[in-house]
Amino acid sequence: MTHDRPRTRRRFALGLAAAGVLLVAACGYDDPTNVDTASPTTTEASTTTTTEATTTTTEAETTTTVAETLPPTTPVPTTVAPPPATVPTERGRYLAPNAPAPRPDVNVYANIGSANMNPATAGARPLVYVPHEVSGTTSVIDPATMQVIDTFTTGAESQHVVPSWDMSTLYVVAGRSELITPIDPTTGKPGAAIPVANPYNLYFTPDGSEAIVVAEGQQRLDFRDPHTFELHRSVQTGCAGLNHLDFSADLTYFIATCEFEGTMIKYNLVEQRIVGELAIDMRPSGRTPLRGYAMPQDIRLSSDGTVFFVADLQSDGLYLIEGDSFTQVGFLPVGVGTHSIYPSRDGRVMYAINRGTRVIGGPPGGQGSVSVIDPYTRTVLEDWPIPGGGSPDMGNITADGTQLWLGGRYDGVVYVFDLVNGGLAAKIPVGINPHGVTVWPQPGRYSLGHTGNLR
Repeated sequence: MTHDRPRTRRRFALGLAAAGVLLVAACGYDDPTNVDTASPTTTEASTTTTTEATTTTTEAETTTTVAETLPPTTPVPTTVAPPPATVPTERGRYLAPNAPAPRPDVNVYANIGSANMNPATAGARPLVYVPHEVSGTTSVIDPATMQVIDTFTTGAESQHVVPSWDMSTLYVVAGRSELITPIDPTTGKPGAAIPVANPYNLYFTPDGSEAIVVAEGQQRLDFRDPHTFELHRSVQTGCAGLNHLDFSADLTYFIATCEFEGTMIKYNLVEQRIVGELAIDMRPSGRTPLRGYAMPQDIRLSSDGTVFFVADLQSDGLYLIEGDSFTQVGFLPVGVGTHSIYPSRDGRVMYAINRGTRVIGGPPGGQGSVSVIDPYTRTVLEDWPIPGGGSPDMGNITADGTQLWLGGRYDGVVYVFDLVNGGLAAKIPVGINPHGVTVWPQPGRYSLGHTGNLR
């Protein structure tokens, strides 16, 4: 991998905090905690933390580091799988000759249906949690009234609200503050924050034995105790913009996206090592990359378990990756700035979220939309644009499967989409840069992390 490109989100978003102030004014919402993000706790010499809404920093900036001794790291393979020999160079739906046939008899999301509520979620208040990167707070929305009912401090660059593997706790990860804050779902209130080095995202091994902290600014995967977050071991990846990940149907490996160099890595959970790298070939998208490479964002296993869908910000679509052979086998055009993917409660459709801009940091009011995907035929069924424009980002689906809630990353709102009738149902003003929104409770046997990747 080449490592001569920027490796953190801050360098892509100079001056976004100032723009965000205008967003709050436009939305008519004042964050009651008014927390500033100017007090980081990480060391920043050549590596910085993750954000899309912070002000300019310098290479010489130095602050205090969380004291922690890291075990030896695992080296990364140097070979990169080549792209397919023959692919189209014009934009359009494309399936390679070696693309696996769909499996209509398989549904890896069969256990996240509305009837499959986990006993661990009994007593959880039905609430929506909205972390804000700029203010370092998390707001709580009552979905019945669609009003913000609480806001509390969770740390600078609060990125995602993540259900624990056993679904008994929610965690807010704050990269710049180097904190993970637990939330009690029965009360909706935070507990004492836990110091953790450089947490951008959070996942769990399928057996629940370890948390996987995505230390994006360090290009590292930290395997930790899933409750105390004590460090077990680290894997140095060399993956610039280490971002999202998802697991295979048999749960033996995961694939993670490398946003700032247009690649992905494959990690074998049995062997506990990285076993491959894959560079995205953008030719089927028909687009010229803005910085010379693709920008893969979210990744989700298709409902039939045959391919991974990889959302790419620069390509305006989903790449299809066959995980076992770790090869690119297709492309599906969707909307502008494709960012995230969510399965429906019955797994029969998936929702591709298009952020409306290919530029990290905005602007607001982009060509945001939600595309409805048939994961079995690998086709687009519908597209629901946001009237007047918007920037839908991340979130999840209500337990009854009727609503999709998403943070409006550059518009200071939360969007509610009606999954029964189709289209946008509501906009709720929140703070600046609402990011990894979580709807809770959700059905499923266990959580693999992020904003509710359940199986």
